[in-house]
Amino acid sequence: MTLVVIGPVTHDLVVIGEEESHKIGGATYFQSFVFEEFHNDYLAIVNCSDEKLVEGFPSSDKVRVIKKDDTHFFINNYPFEDDRDTREQFSNFANIPILVSDLEDILPREIEGFVLNPLNRYDFPAETVEYLKSFDVPIFASIQGFLRLPDVQVNENYTIKLSNFEELRGILSGVDVIFLDEAEKNIIGNDYDVDEMVITNGSHGSRVISDSEIKIDAEECVKVVDTTGCGDTYMAAYVTQKLLLKSCEIAGRFASKIASKKIENFGPYCFKK
Repeated sequence: MTLVVIGPVTHDLVVIGEEESHKIGGATYFQSFVFEEFHNDYLAIVNCSDEKLVEGFPSSDKVRVIKKDDTHFFINNYPFEDDRDTREQFSNFANIPILVSDLEDILPREIEGFVLNPLNRYDFPAETVEYLKSFDVPIFASIQGFLRLPDVQVNENYTIKLSNFEELRGILSGVDVIFLDEAEKNIIGNDYDVDEMVITNGSHGSRVISDSEIKIDAEECVKVVDTTGCGDTYMAAYVTQKLLLKSCEIAGRFASKIASKKIENFGPYCFKK
């Protein structure tokens, strides 16, 4: 049974204080390193124009590329070196939706679940999400991308604004677990037909709302090096344990631990060789 992880791979510019570096990014990319160690039977499906980005994944043979005419580009700017909870983001807002026709011939025969990682509102049209629901397997979805719209243009890119929209309720209806942060939770409110919400809040920890609310403390880091992709890492780690043990609390505590390990190193989570 294969866990299918779907979402864009990106070209990122990370700015920390005065230092700049170009990196591969995107939630699916960061998550693949977690799945490589803790849930080896996975398939990553990415949409982009630059297929060379796949070479940076931990196992390129576990990646399928939906070839598009553009690639997501993000600038992640951390203006204060001692405050990694504060981030300024810019994006080119590539309009490269993942369509049902893109997926029909590349999905595996036996699917354990789907992990959906939209990076902007264009990535997962409603009909694509409905198609994935028809497989009747668990769906884990990141919410942030669904809320993202371009705001102010800065050179060739745009600042990002977050906005709810009427169709989101239908898109999320029937999704098993959604992942979001506290600001995004305030935007979408409470009235959504999902079994579970996992809400992160950076260094302040996280909480899981299901039959009850469980608060998860953030694991202490030896040194904060790089927080880009931390939420994506947390999500992947949570999914691995939720599928294995079915416990929200165990999954949350494990995810917090793995996310803290990612923060202590630059780039994605460092799995064991």
